[in-house]
Amino acid sequence: MASTYSSEKVDYSAAMNLEPVAAADWLIVAPVLVSLIGGAVCLMMRKNTEAQPKLAMLFLALLVLVNFGLLIRVLDQGVITMVMGGWLPPFGIAFTVDALGATLSLIASIVAFCAGLYGIVTVGATGRRYGFYPFLVLLMAGVCGAFLTGDIFNLYVWFEVLLISSYGMLVLGNEKPQLDGAVKYGVLNLIGTNFFLIGTGMIYGVFGTLNMADIAIKMSELDSPASGTLLTIAVLYFLAFAMKAAAFPVNFWLPASYHTPNIVVSAVFAGLLTKVGVYALLRIFVLIMPGSREALADLFALVAILTLMTGAFGALAQSELRRLLGYLVIAGIGSMLAGIAVGTTLALSGAIFYAVHSIIVMTALYMASGIVNMMSGTYDLRQLGGLYQRNVAFAAVFLVLAFAVSGLPPFSGFWPKVLLVDAAFADGRALLGAAILLSGFLTTIAMGRVWIYAFWRGGPEGTPDGENVGPGAAAAVAGEGAAGLTGPAVWLPLGILTAMIVYFGLQPEWMLELSTRGAVGLVEPRGYLRSVFGGL
Repeated sequence: MASTYSSEKVDYSAAMNLEPVAAADWLIVAPVLVSLIGGAVCLMMRKNTEAQPKLAMLFLALLVLVNFGLLIRVLDQGVITMVMGGWLPPFGIAFTVDALGATLSLIASIVAFCAGLYGIVTVGATGRRYGFYPFLVLLMAGVCGAFLTGDIFNLYVWFEVLLISSYGMLVLGNEKPQLDGAVKYGVLNLIGTNFFLIGTGMIYGVFGTLNMADIAIKMSELDSPASGTLLTIAVLYFLAFAMKAAAFPVNFWLPASYHTPNIVVSAVFAGLLTKVGVYALLRIFVLIMPGSREALADLFALVAILTLMTGAFGALAQSELRRLLGYLVIAGIGSMLAGIAVGTTLALSGAIFYAVHSIIVMTALYMASGIVNMMSGTYDLRQLGGLYQRNVAFAAVFLVLAFAVSGLPPFSGFWPKVLLVDAAFADGRALLGAAILLSGFLTTIAMGRVWIYAFWRGGPEGTPDGENVGPGAAAAVAGEGAAGLTGPAVWLPLGILTAMIVYFGLQPEWMLELSTRGAVGLVEPRGYLRSVFGGL
């Protein structure tokens, strides 16, 4: 392929940047610094179970503010880069932030803030003592670092930071199902991490650099950007990130593990962890290796279709609410992979918008399922019923979430589905577009079944038609009792996330603009490259 940047020359002679960093540009590393410092402080206060949540919420609120400031800075200045120690790329380690990374980092921090607030009720003294809040804040260091780094090896490092924190959160409570789920989660992620590291070693051997912008430039200068060696690297990366994103066929670990921890941990995992894998796929295959993405487009499309169908049919087959939601996480990953398979600006914009929507709606659904458990004492659909009579407002909120995750108007899931389906049919991938529509239809049935069983019918399975057996039994789990339903720590985070879902559905322009800017930055990366190498 002819070089897109062949007429441009990068000057590597000046290896140091001696100019002082602009004060506003410190926002680039502020999310990671806030998270690392906050995690360390919470860890030191681990035994003070009363002060720990307050400190964590302070740092999580500050994280939201610095991420919001960073997004505003990116929208105003364009892509911005900060190099460690003043060593310029490709010699130094760079943090490079564009609209895509800044948007996802902000949404992730909002979700983490809501999870921390929700955890005040759902995580008891034992869970706090064993590190829920330090792990949550340190998890955000890994998530934000992955979204903001401009270096492939450091993407690997931030993956490891978030995975270590997630292991700690997964086993809180030390119950047998949690340990079983942690083993499955850990083994698959260990395999994925090794694929990631092998691919990174190979790409360094080929290009002699791990800076994303530098690799993108050198890749564009190759006559054959989809050679055997590069395709091998691409397949390794695809396997690594497909495992982390829970794509078919390496997604069986997710429904086997996400139902085991405390419900707020499940909410954080469902919202954030798989989306970091999708982000890595976007960054590697669209920005760095577009030729390999084109060569593997049919594979991406096939995996997307199978992931969509696995998630949708898996959700229909479940009678346990948390397991059902785990399959909906998988179905959402299929929609995002569909955008990468098509690869046009429209499709990538839909994938980015869908990632933002999925982060919010899946977190909210797991939180809502926790409230269902508080009200009834069970996650089993066969034992649920009568919740509409207990709390009409909550029944309405759950219905909004059900519509949103199904991609129905007027909520946030509708617009990215429109973009993805439109892009798939425009690209001649009718089967892929049909799979997205069918998955949405099956998801609607699955969520309608949940709402009818849990809220509409009068009581558990066996209750005579037309009768209401009254309120369900209060949950007996420590920290998840019905008394928690009266506090704002349960309702406020769910309310914030639901309000975002409604707002992005009724007023999608802002998110459409952000997702489009993110997609354009991947497809036409001149601004990204110019930020890293000022000579372009």
